Amino acid sequence: MVKRGMPSSHHDGGERVRDLATELAELARSLQQEPDSDAILSGFVHAALDLIPGVDEGSVSVVLGRKKIGSRAPSGGLPARIDALQMETGQGPCLEAAYEQRTVRVADMAHEERWPLFAQRATEAGARGMLSIQLWVEGDDLGALNLYSYEADAFTDESENIGLLVASHASVAFAEAEKSRQLHEAVNSRDVIGQAKGILMERHKITGEQAFIVLSIASQRAHIKVWDVADHLINSGELPGRKYIAR
Repeated sequence: MVKRGMPSSHHDGGERVRDLATELAELARSLQQEPDSDAILSGFVHAALDLIPGVDEGSVSVVLGRKKIGSRAPSGGLPARIDALQMETGQGPCLEAAYEQRTVRVADMAHEERWPLFAQRATEAGARGMLSIQLWVEGDDLGALNLYSYEADAFTDESENIGLLVASHASVAFAEAEKSRQLHEAVNSRDVIGQAKGILMERHKITGEQAFIVLSIASQRAHIKVWDVADHLINSGELPGRKYIAR
């Protein structure tokens, strides 16, 4: 997972607030104890609303396959509406921040010329100012911290400075949570498949390798994952669809 966050073209610099960085680091450590990544992202969105000047709403926008856009941990209805507009129009600050690996600031959406169709509809939806900061890139999956203001010219260099701090800590905490989740899923998948193999080995007096072949064939013919085949077998006692026994 590549983490980035470069200043926008509006940014004129600013002094780093060390106390704020320390506070955010402590927040990241505490949120890493949360059970899932959504709780972590929600914690950082609420931190953004509390700490960043000019912010009225916030969310983390996730772009899957560089096409499908969704909102995670939205603070209200506006972020979800704006993400839907970006997916519908195929343009907007979130997409630019995610794809171009930089921060994008919109002072006044009513006078924004970079994305005419999106800007017009976003203004009508109630978003006058936006600040989008790339959080992560993993293959074709992208993430950006999106901040919204109901008023024009609400975001300043101070807003961007603090936003970059929040984003950098959020991206690290999220990456750690995803690693933990993937490890847990891998262990759980191995256990489920192992249990299913054991059932087939006992029932049909076959080897572990043959049992896995049975699961693989059932997976291919039912067009579902091997884990789903194994889970179905454990819970129902049967393979999905026809029964396939290694010979």
